[in-house]
Amino acid sequence: MRSDTAETAPHDHAPLISTRFLVAATCLVLFLAIASSAISYAGRIYGERLSLAGHSESREILSITIGRDLLRLPTNTIRFEQQRVSGPAEQIDLYLLWPEMTGYEKGLRRRFDDLTQEQSLIFLQISQSTMSRDMSGRVSAIYAHLLQPRSESGPAGLTLRRFEPGTGYDGETLLTASRIGEDDYAVRCLLPAKASQATDGDCQRDIHVGEDLTVLYRFSSRRLGDWAEIDQAVRDYVGKRAAPAPSETSHKMRPIPSTKSSS
Repeated sequence: MRSDTAETAPHDHAPLISTRFLVAATCLVLFLAIASSAISYAGRIYGERLSLAGHSESREILSITIGRDLLRLPTNTIRFEQQRVSGPAEQIDLYLLWPEMTGYEKGLRRRFDDLTQEQSLIFLQISQSTMSRDMSGRVSAIYAHLLQPRSESGPAGLTLRRFEPGTGYDGETLLTASRIGEDDYAVRCLLPAKASQATDGDCQRDIHVGEDLTVLYRFSSRRLGDWAEIDQAVRDYVGKRAAPAPSETSHKMRPIPSTKSSS
């Protein structure tokens, strides 16, 4: 007698997930894990660089030759990343805290980045001399013929005279002071109408240091009361770090981006 219920024959069933799929999925997971680690590492490195915002905390001493002078400077005093390398150069740009005369430190970052704190910085641009006279020497030789005859009393015992319009120094003033046994101190400034409008570099002066260096330095007009101390500090800072360069390297220079020049 035939059963009403059909008997089904047993047969093989394919696995729900193939071996090939498992291998591919495992490889994908490994790839994503590696990529995630790489992205995390790159982000951490980039984040550290971004947090420095172009500054360097390194105090490694770099040996930089400019013309006939060899300078040994801490890395964290050099403003621009592309200049932080030993070797010949046309110029080097520094920034230093005032009055400490030190370079960048993480704990002092606000004084380098905060616009309200920038008046505590002094900016130096060091290059080979192109003029026989520094700013003090140019007072009687050049500036005296470009200034208005009337003089005024300036801050901290300085005498203030304004440049004639059309001389190329429109809006600038020249502040001077007599010094015993030296040329008169001289500094050019774009004095703001209000002290609160002072910038971090509205006064500039250049001096000769070492064998054949010109040091152009800029500071805030709010610091004019410290003019004598700043001038001596800049001269001492560069002078103590400069020495005659070996003759075989003094004529080879690498180009460096310029910031601001003086005349």
